[in-house]
Amino acid sequence: MSIFDLSGRVAVVTGGNGGIGLGMAQALATAGCNVSIWGRNTAKNQAALATMGNMPGKVEARICDVTDPDSVKAAMDATLQAFGRVDGCFANAGIGGGGRQAFIDRTEEQWRSMFATNLDGVFHAFQAAARHMTERAADGDPFGRLVATSSLASIFGTARNEHYAATKAAINALVRALAVELARYGVTANAILPGWIKSDMTAGIMGNDKFVANVMPRIPVRRFGEPEDFGGIAVYLMSKASSYHTADTFVIDGGYTAF
Repeated sequence: MSIFDLSGRVAVVTGGNGGIGLGMAQALATAGCNVSIWGRNTAKNQAALATMGNMPGKVEARICDVTDPDSVKAAMDATLQAFGRVDGCFANAGIGGGGRQAFIDRTEEQWRSMFATNLDGVFHAFQAAARHMTERAADGDPFGRLVATSSLASIFGTARNEHYAATKAAINALVRALAVELARYGVTANAILPGWIKSDMTAGIMGNDKFVANVMPRIPVRRFGEPEDFGGIAVYLMSKASSYHTADTFVIDGGYTAF
């Protein structure tokens, strides 16, 4: 069973009111999964719901600050009350690189802010979901899917966004550990790793011989792909204008995503 095969089940998507998170929620709801979107912004939550009114799965949205454990617990309790169970948790909360400032010029506040936003959200959401899933497993219902979005930066780094790369590498390490720890409960842990695609945003670098020679071999998919190459793999979450496609390109069912 694929990590995205949750038809008829219930999934939580954190940070799911825009971008990749919204794409996750839409893909799950389209496949018949009931979805609870956790986001900080009421207006964005309502906008997300408006785009998903006719999906086969039931969709709701809750205000939740995933960096706050009390807020996460409240959102999980409310979701369980509404649906009765949670079968998947898709953690997409976080912020990106944060500019082009050199490592030696970063402040303590900038460093801690990046780590808190990217790591705490995954930790709190996964912990709340895993507690529910393991308790359910103890009652004879072993099943669960924990999925975090990762980044190519976690594999080959990134100049002047090194603190972002560090947080993503830490998330990958957490997911690997959880895959081992939670396997006996029937709970799998995976990371979604982006790969480059051809798009309007990448068109300019396609002709850069140095980039193609030096960077492309370090990208897990080993080549630039056409968007349609990835459409049937697992989940297709991108637009024509996006630099990345985000799908579990290398998923091993029942285990950790292989790089």
